[in-house]
Amino acid sequence: MTKPEKSSRPSPLQLDLANRLIQQITTGELPAGTHLTEEGLANQFDVSRTPVKAALRLVAAQELLEYHVNSGYFVSANATLGKAEEMVVDGVSGDTLYLRLIDDRTNNLLPDMMTETDFLGRYAVSRSLLRGTLVRMAADGLIEKRRGQGWNFSPAIGSPELMAESYQFRTMVECGGLLESTFKIDAVPLRNSRLAHEKLLCQSPAEYSALAFFSLNAAFHEMLARFSNNRFVLQAVQQQNQLRRQSEHIAVHHAPRQIDSCHEHLQIIQALESGNREWAAALMRHHLSIARY
Repeated sequence: MTKPEKSSRPSPLQLDLANRLIQQITTGELPAGTHLTEEGLANQFDVSRTPVKAALRLVAAQELLEYHVNSGYFVSANATLGKAEEMVVDGVSGDTLYLRLIDDRTNNLLPDMMTETDFLGRYAVSRSLLRGTLVRMAADGLIEKRRGQGWNFSPAIGSPELMAESYQFRTMVECGGLLESTFKIDAVPLRNSRLAHEKLLCQSPAEYSALAFFSLNAAFHEMLARFSNNRFVLQAVQQQNQLRRQSEHIAVHHAPRQIDSCHEHLQIIQALESGNREWAAALMRHHLSIARY
């Protein structure tokens, strides 16, 4: 096994893509052994294959990916257990700009539609870093590219009434999904999720990342929905995750209850590992009833 040669100084877009992959790997969203292809990632992030290729090399340099000749890149066996630092360029990280945009949008400081010129006039960042961050937000469903120039922010669950209705809907769907007759556990992603939660609980406050926690949280709920083997349950959970990304990213960033949530998730995982789906559904109902406040 050999690794491709590293390129010269990476661009902000390449660093943003690398950071996105690092986040998905270290939170368990991309479990060990996952095969990553340039074409698949380029489609996912809506970019060309060139920056994806460079991003894969950057992540491999942190030993989170293994390169196999004639096969490509695979997530390393112990990647979710390791630590990886976010890559920064010109003193500004993708996470910093990402969270600032969410902050400002949530506080109604940004209009529904903005051009790159509008963004650059407000934020002192390079155009390449801005574009990389917007691509990342688009992949998360927070913003979408207009056919012409500009970007449209996606709708969010903003009011307390909508938030309450969202959690009521999620309780019906997610608890019901756990009790579906077609529900079947996939032991590997369940184990990886448990390890990722345990890793987060071991982190110091300085290591905490609001974005990483939200990614882990969303991946956990989508994983359980996928276990239901009901495509409509999965689609509903994915849609809810997309709608709540903006409102809950900011809530997690300012008033994190990530420790309690991680413990609650681990209790649900333990119930499923012991084969008690009824108890897991009861724990999920309790978890969602607390998370809404």
